[in-house]
Amino acid sequence: MRAIRVYRTGGPEQMKLEELPTPEPGPGQARVRVAYSGVNYIDIYHRTGTYPKPVPFIPGSEGAGVVEAVGDGVNLRPGERVAWAMQTGSYTQHAVVDGWRLVPVPDGLELAAAASVLLQGMTAHYLTHSAFPLHQGHVALVHAAAGGVGLLMCQIARQAGARIIGTVSTEEKAALAHAAGADDVILYTKEDFREAVRRLTDRQGVDVVYDSVGKTTFTASLDCLRARGTLVLFGQSSGPVPAFDPNRLSEFGSLFLTRTSLAHYAADRAELLGRARDLFAWLAAGQLSLRIDRELPLEAAAEAHRLLEGRATAGKLVLACTTS
Repeated sequence: MRAIRVYRTGGPEQMKLEELPTPEPGPGQARVRVAYSGVNYIDIYHRTGTYPKPVPFIPGSEGAGVVEAVGDGVNLRPGERVAWAMQTGSYTQHAVVDGWRLVPVPDGLELAAAASVLLQGMTAHYLTHSAFPLHQGHVALVHAAAGGVGLLMCQIARQAGARIIGTVSTEEKAALAHAAGADDVILYTKEDFREAVRRLTDRQGVDVVYDSVGKTTFTASLDCLRARGTLVLFGQSSGPVPAFDPNRLSEFGSLFLTRTSLAHYAADRAELLGRARDLFAWLAAGQLSLRIDRELPLEAAAEAHRLLEGRATAGKLVLACTTS
């Protein structure tokens, strides 16, 4: 089988296409013929060593395909269509996945869509439903509002009745964020987003900031919050936040700060299936739409990472692994 492997941390050039033996599932596992692999920023964190992994490893934390073989204790059959997230190893033609992570893909949902929605969709779900549950009347600031998670968050927040202020880098991305449900969009390349938020909220601030950028936005994000507001950090595309004195939370208005991970919000099969079923139901009902920025072949994994790191995408990137 063909697979991408990383032998040493570093740039996209560290991802090598190789021929490897097809793996066999053990107890509690299933082997999936991977149709599509979703590309996510966490894959970059793994490749660069920001989130260390033992080398060599196959990157990719999300995929969809067809079950080929199962080990003992797995309640799936060969031929079933499934998707998964939060397990590394999807940049390949055949992946062995823990059975409890595999979500059945409903009839009518394309595998490319299933590979595009699960990780980012469940992230958007837990952010808006659990980390800071949005309700009618809330005002939220969403950084990277035209990214994969951002576009989904705008749609989900609109269902909840919240007002969304998004930040983006270009006019084209602003149009996408507006179309997804953002009420106001700030071009941070042209305007200081902190001052724009103050203007848009009559200097009251927002109830919550959802921040996947990290280092370059952290302090200004705190300054966008109303008293007793919440900053939800869930990524660090600009780098990790420097050491921070918690006393500053009081100075900014007795704020709440959390650094979240999907792994802690889909920690067991019941929670995983609950979030996935909501996403699939919203897609089927037309309440949620996906934007796949582009589909690339497996061998173009390095190019996919360059595009994502360069903020040259609006929506989701997927790798086509074995689509026949």
